Amino acid sequence: MADPHGFLTHRERENRPSRPVPVRIQDWKEVHGQQETGVLQRQASRCMDCGIPFCHAGCPLGNLIPEWNDHTRRGNFADAIERLHATNNFPEFTGRLCPAPCETACVLGINQPPVTIKQIEVSIIDRAFSNGRVRPQEPEWLSGRTVAVVGSGPAGLAAAQQLGRAGHTVVVYERSDAVGGLLRYGIPEFKMEKSVLERRLVQLRGEGVRFVTGVTVGGDGPDDVSLDELRERFDAVVLATGSTVPRRLEVPGADLDGVHVAMEYLVPANREALGADRGIDAAGKDVVIIGGGDTGADCLGTAHRHGARSVTQLEIMPTPPQERPAHQPWPTYPMLFKVSEAHEEGGDRAFGVSTLEVLGDEDGRVRGLRLVDVEMVEGRPRPVPGTERDLPAQLVLLAMGFVGPDETAAPADALARTPQNTYARDDRFETGLPGVFAAGDCGRGQSLIVWAIAEGRAAAAAVDRHLTGSTGLPAPIRPTDRPLVV
Repeated sequence: MADPHGFLTHRERENRPSRPVPVRIQDWKEVHGQQETGVLQRQASRCMDCGIPFCHAGCPLGNLIPEWNDHTRRGNFADAIERLHATNNFPEFTGRLCPAPCETACVLGINQPPVTIKQIEVSIIDRAFSNGRVRPQEPEWLSGRTVAVVGSGPAGLAAAQQLGRAGHTVVVYERSDAVGGLLRYGIPEFKMEKSVLERRLVQLRGEGVRFVTGVTVGGDGPDDVSLDELRERFDAVVLATGSTVPRRLEVPGADLDGVHVAMEYLVPANREALGADRGIDAAGKDVVIIGGGDTGADCLGTAHRHGARSVTQLEIMPTPPQERPAHQPWPTYPMLFKVSEAHEEGGDRAFGVSTLEVLGDEDGRVRGLRLVDVEMVEGRPRPVPGTERDLPAQLVLLAMGFVGPDETAAPADALARTPQNTYARDDRFETGLPGVFAAGDCGRGQSLIVWAIAEGRAAAAAVDRHLTGSTGLPAPIRPTDRPLVV
């Protein structure tokens, strides 16, 4: 059992150490360092091992959090990684990138800072890799069945690994030049270095998962294949293409030179961090980011490293509260004022503002934005008269979210869509095309990485059952599940 006095003895929450801002903005390396073992065990001892672990409800994967916390407290790191891997294929991804809804559901968080679940998780897996405890797990037998997975993001990788371990032959198709989806080129290096991805891919390849890159399913290139061709070649197909269509800014001037969606900026920047030439350059410019979420923060940190003159992040919603509001009680996920590592590095933030127009110069390049304050009336933003003003900008980045998968792999006339523009599927993750399944953001809409992994695992169980009539693979969620705490 857990230390019954741990949360009383160690009331202080100790976070992972961060590299100094003036140092880290000069390179692309990860912001956080490793936590000293004694501190890690002290923080793990704060876990109460409560009778009803609400952290489970906060985690779509159903991570066995109290169990691996207690193993960490005792220094049993071999047992800790076994319990962590029991529910999560890629804790090194979630431990770096997930916003940790488990922590907002932590019982200790009712009246104390919650347990540092996320940093304990990433410390366990990093230690396991360092100690050689992450090895390929080859299946005991081969089923003779084949599965194609389209997309190599977290949902696709999770589905591929689970299906491979069930004995099926799995081929993952990725249209980019390298495996990983947005983990590869969408997530900045300072949040997750690509060596973290590469070491996990070594395991997947060792388990027999085959990766084919530079092939677009539905494309018209000489090496591309169609969805129908995959259906003919394979016994099942899993679509894990993500939600990649960006939400656009519908105001005058939005098509001016210098206005880009976030991924047009982040992808070349990731390639730059890996040795390529710089793409869109923010150096010496006034940068404005429209969108207050994680993608906007990624743009913010990248612009800092490019040497932007100024960076401003705009959000149409009002400023979130510092403390949990009464209408978002524990253990629900509270919408609080969030300060990410990128925000610690500088820049301005403006809440409750909307863009009326993108202003251009005589050469057709953006020179600024015309803004107006807004107030929320019946859940919708309403402009406040007399608050119009101009904000200078030579680079505008749109980080307003994504509205569904693109039509390359499966056009709307070939595969039905939901009103939310995602692939329509039944309660077994199967689409209207027999043997074709949808997992991750392309099926549920833009969501968290932890939901993508949970969807990949659950879809793999559904595919296994489809192919063999039964399954021993865990299925943490159903397609209709929604966050219990958000």
